[in-house]
Amino acid sequence: MTNPTLSHKEVEYEQPQSELDGGPVCTTKQAWARVPVAPTTLERAALKDKIRRLLKEKNAVMVSHYYVHSDLQDLAEETGGLVSDSLEMARFGRDHAATTLLVCGVRFMGETAKILSPEKRVLMPDLDATCSLDLGCPADEFSAFCDAHPDRTVVVYANTSAAVKARADWLVTSSCALDIVKALKDQGHKILWAPDRHLGGYIQRETGADMVMWEGSCIVHDEFKSFELQELLREHPGAKVLVHPESPAAVVALADAVGSTSAILNAARQMDAKEFIVATDNGMMHKLRTLNPGKTFMEAPTSGNSATCKSCAHCPWMAMNGLADVARVLETGANEIQVDPALGLRAKLPIDRMLAFTAALKQGSVPKGLVAHIGAA
Repeated sequence: MTNPTLSHKEVEYEQPQSELDGGPVCTTKQAWARVPVAPTTLERAALKDKIRRLLKEKNAVMVSHYYVHSDLQDLAEETGGLVSDSLEMARFGRDHAATTLLVCGVRFMGETAKILSPEKRVLMPDLDATCSLDLGCPADEFSAFCDAHPDRTVVVYANTSAAVKARADWLVTSSCALDIVKALKDQGHKILWAPDRHLGGYIQRETGADMVMWEGSCIVHDEFKSFELQELLREHPGAKVLVHPESPAAVVALADAVGSTSAILNAARQMDAKEFIVATDNGMMHKLRTLNPGKTFMEAPTSGNSATCKSCAHCPWMAMNGLADVARVLETGANEIQVDPALGLRAKLPIDRMLAFTAALKQGSVPKGLVAHIGAA
């Protein structure tokens, strides 16, 4: 039976499919997202109180992505949890003493948390909350694409399923992808990249690496328009442009700072501009405005020529996370993430490589062994 408190939003996403020669092409598919109806002021306060109590009772910690509703971000921090990107959420959950992790985000984030903490219970508000990059990179088709390029080192983005991660040599996030691909290139590796073509193209331009691409994209970042961004800049000539590299190349070319969610936060804090135009999911606006109260943040345009406004700068699946479902899963234990243990062990290898690499990088050096002999994995 359909839940009357939920509305349905139709969205499109690009799903690469392999041609006979093994090269992926995009076709348009349909997907849907359930968007919870906003609670009343009284309901909202009651739900927050209930969640605070349940987190203590269940020995649970709440981790929220920057793109979910501001209530879920604030509640995570108020209760000793974390608001961050997907990998930091998983790493925080691994290192926290809690036996239950409540992950507010999309499904691959819950899977990553479970891979790093197989002994813990990982819950999510809605297991149908997914990601266009994940949807657009089916594991069987991706595996066939890898098999067609056996001489290449497989590097996949965090926005992928556990099964795709298990097929990879390396996992990367947008904050470390440049460093890892450059290190691999310097040691003579040719790269097979998946799934986001815009992020892959940015890395290829910056590093000069030999890369073949899986042709996926994020329905949020793919919508940003360079011509309309130029128009907005003419109206706000002093504004700085902050861009996530999942955006199209023409948008990236207009940026004053390009980087991950963490890099965007740092740039906004460090730059002395008073106005910023931000090309990433508008869920980021809450944290940007909270940390920079004297500055103005505007969404980069998604309208204009060729626009379909499939997402309008907000992920419909991130919007599926709501207070009522957080309370429900904590109370009942529903929506537990399961990852096959053998698959999880294999998927953990590229994650561990990335963690070792970034830890060494923070110490000022990258041992050659971290990028050598990875074909035996």
